Amino acid sequence: MDQSKLKPPIGAKHKRKRVGRGDGSGHGSYSGRGLKGQKSRSGGGVRLGFEGGQLPLIKRLPRKRGFTNIFKKEFSIINVASLQRFAPNTEVTPDELYRAGLIKSLKQEVKILGNGELDRPLVVKANMFSATAEKKISDAGGKIERI
Repeated sequence: MDQSKLKPPIGAKHKRKRVGRGDGSGHGSYSGRGLKGQKSRSGGGVRLGFEGGQLPLIKRLPRKRGFTNIFKKEFSIINVASLQRFAPNTEVTPDELYRAGLIKSLKQEVKILGNGELDRPLVVKANMFSATAEKKISDAGGKIERI
């Protein structure tokens, strides 16, 4: 077999489409762009993601802009250092925290975080505790209770 006589199969090669080269070419006059309108103009067209004025998909998706999670849980945050104001062996409940002015509302759940030190035993009742807060309260001789 002679390599110089090899040819690709029929239909495998196509001529490049040359638009705008006269009506006889089959792609003259409007050059495949149709009549008038934004897409027929030179430099015309719309940006990526444009939906004709409708709110674009990129803005409709939750993980992008324009979304507020209505199921998000808000917590009243209290640090262990703030519990220092209570007397030893006191039962610290959300009501006590509210009376002491440490939380603004009883509607939100209370979470205790481990920032600061605690040197007195307390019985702390709250909805959530961080791991460091649990450790510091129990190391001070106190107890935690989830409500």
